Amino acid sequence: MNPMLHAPGTAKAIGRSLRVYHGDKSRHPAMDALYGRFLKPGDLAFDIGAHVGDRISCFRRLGAHVVALEPQPGPARALRLIHGRDPQVTLVEAACGDAEGVVRLRINSANPTVSTASDAFVGAARGAEGWQEQVWDREIEVPSTTLDALIARHGLPALLKIDVEGFEAHVLAGLSRRVPVISFEFTTIQRDVAEACLARLEALGPYRFTVSLGESQQLDLSEPVTGEAMLDYLRALPHSANSGDVYALLQN
Repeated sequence: MNPMLHAPGTAKAIGRSLRVYHGDKSRHPAMDALYGRFLKPGDLAFDIGAHVGDRISCFRRLGAHVVALEPQPGPARALRLIHGRDPQVTLVEAACGDAEGVVRLRINSANPTVSTASDAFVGAARGAEGWQEQVWDREIEVPSTTLDALIARHGLPALLKIDVEGFEAHVLAGLSRRVPVISFEFTTIQRDVAEACLARLEALGPYRFTVSLGESQQLDLSEPVTGEAMLDYLRALPHSANSGDVYALLQN
């Protein structure tokens, strides 16, 4: 997630996302190789915070069934256009959190990839290097569900991907089941969120952790490490690292 990725204007921003995330097919082999470690044909994957659905496309190329959540109306419309006719993709226009109900979503119209349900995320971004131009200019209320509710309805996924701009710990607070592989996004402006996510996952089961920085689609550690070691790694990253994804791997 790069806060400066998108051009001004919601429609233009979504259009740019579509070009970046779907138009550049050179990204596909590395992404497929990464997620192919964790998914096989017939598996179920959850995509929480799907934006314009490049991960959905990857999971489908790997033969997985997908349940994808996206609460923003604009990106949700794009998802319906791209994936709405695929019977192996279930699209849910909702947020995900620690309780079912309604949440307030803070919209960044110029850059909807960083719209968020987290006031703390907006506060952390305020004045931070690389984030100065970001403006959350309106709010909407959206329905919210939980991971436990999704699992009760659709089944236990083999892979759970979470990318919700600082709301990741709230999403994991709504999970009481051990999912084999879980990825969650972290940012260097909110390392405390990653700490909370790691603590929650360690409470759920015997997980080990690895990481992929930015959009590299490569794991940056030779072997999975403990939660404590992962936390040390994240704390040591420079601010310029910006973001990435932690992968939690359930140990047998």
